Amino acid sequence: MRKSLFIGTLGAAVMAAGGSFAAEGDTLKEVQGRGALNCGVHTGLVGFAAPDSNGNWTGFDIAFCKAIAAAVLGDATKVKFVPLTGQTRFTALASGEVDVLARNTTWTFQRDTELKFDFLGVNYYDGQGFMVRKELGSARPRNSTGRRSACRPAPRPR
Repeated sequence: MRKSLFIGTLGAAVMAAGGSFAAEGDTLKEVQGRGALNCGVHTGLVGFAAPDSNGNWTGFDIAFCKAIAAAVLGDATKVKFVPLTGQTRFTALASGEVDVLARNTTWTFQRDTELKFDFLGVNYYDGQGFMVRKELGSARPRNSTGRRSACRPAPRPR
């Protein structure tokens, strides 16, 4: 399953509720001092994070970044979107290039324990399914015995 990684989200929620939160490494103070949230997003995944022809970012993850900026800074426009690949996302987060990572990321035990990031909740579940032409009459995969099928190889989790 794909899950998005949101470091700092809990801090934003607590601050919005009027509480206090000491983020490890004082990330929250840095964001407030800078006056902008650096939000790591996908390089272009329509529906989640993608720039339009004018360079304006849209999508679910973009809305989430704006919500954090609004909660922490009082202004949803005080966010800088930093496009990151699957290979660069963790380095950018660990180095402080981004304050929060809001993009599709598989939450694994290894990442949870070795990377020392806080995975703070699931915002999207995905899954797999089969599509077949209706005229084949296969309502279930088990009814497809003897028929050819193809699939893409699964990406190796990074």
